[in-house]
Amino acid sequence: MRKIEEQMNTAIRYRRNWAGSNTMVRVSREVVKVFLHGNHIASVDTATNDLTLFDGGWQSNTTKSRLNALLNEFIPSMRVNQKNWAWFLSDDLDGSTVPFVSGMTV
Repeated sequence: MRKIEEQMNTAIRYRRNWAGSNTMVRVSREVVKVFLHGNHIASVDTATNDLTLFDGGWQSNTTKSRLNALLNEFIPSMRVNQKNWAWFLSDDLDGSTVPFVSGMTV
């Protein structure tokens, strides 16, 4: 995991606003939002611990890396993968793989 992703996860864990390079964490009352290049890529509901994933309109390697860092922090068995330019969400616990849909909650 990249240093910037560790800092992003730390900010989320301690519910602190943070910005570094191209990534930003913004905390509101019950939701923590993550932005990459100004595009909303994830939300963490602090009341339910639900993680909602977005591609921000860009299915780039950097977006996928940030989402995987978030999944590693909150749901370590899940991962965003890519095959033939399409994204998928995989769960190592049950071996399932589903197409990635921006706005999906895990």
